[in-house]
Amino acid sequence: MEFVVYILFSESLNKYYVGQTSDLEKRLKTHNCGGKKYTSKGIPWVLVKTYNSASRSDAMQLERTIKRRGIKRYIEEN
Repeated sequence: MEFVVYILFSESLNKYYVGQTSDLEKRLKTHNCGGKKYTSKGIPWVLVKTYNSASRSDAMQLERTIKRRGIKRYIEEN
C-alpha cells in the first residue's frame, strides 16, 4: 500500500499543515469539512505539495522530518 505525505496551506490562518495518509482524497475532504479539530479552523485548506512513500513508517518519518525542520522552510529548501 502506498502512503502520501501531504502539505496543506490555509490562507485564512496563514499556516501550513503536514500529515500522512493512504487515501489523500478522503483526507482532504475530512480537513475541508471540519472533521479534524485543528484543521477545522483554517477551512479552506489548499493542497500545496505531496511526497509518495512506499510504507507508513517511511511516511511517518518524513512527516516528522518536515515538522522538525519547519514546514515553510522545508518547502523552500526542497
